[in-house]
Amino acid sequence: MSVLVLELRQGDIMVLNGAPIRFRTKSRIELTAKARFMFGKQILRPDEVDSPAKRIYFSLQTAYIGTEDERSAALVRAQELIEEFKAVTTSALAREILDKALAFARADDCYEALKLARRIMRHETAVLQTHQ
Repeated sequence: MSVLVLELRQGDIMVLNGAPIRFRTKSRIELTAKARFMFGKQILRPDEVDSPAKRIYFSLQTAYIGTEDERSAALVRAQELIEEFKAVTTSALAREILDKALAFARADDCYEALKLARRIMRHETAVLQTHQ
């Protein structure tokens, strides 16, 4: 059995199996079983969702750490958003990354899908900055 040790600062938020947890003190925790979790800067708050790539990330995030009821709808929404993004991007690499992200999400490996979605968010930021 593998154990994951996390060190979290006071005020950090962690979402574990759909439940948000705020740490009041600096904490060191061990996860001794498989769990769906994200913490700190990995979590995109709803008020930060202001671009197509961030909408994809947020949908994948919900598919990963949302409640049981939210996860399947979020995966469907992520697929729709990915198809929309792919239809308008000129980047073949972005389309390829999004295809891989969707494949990971469909295989219930949303953590890997989220890592790829972060790359798309960085790509989107870079593209937008060069067009200003």
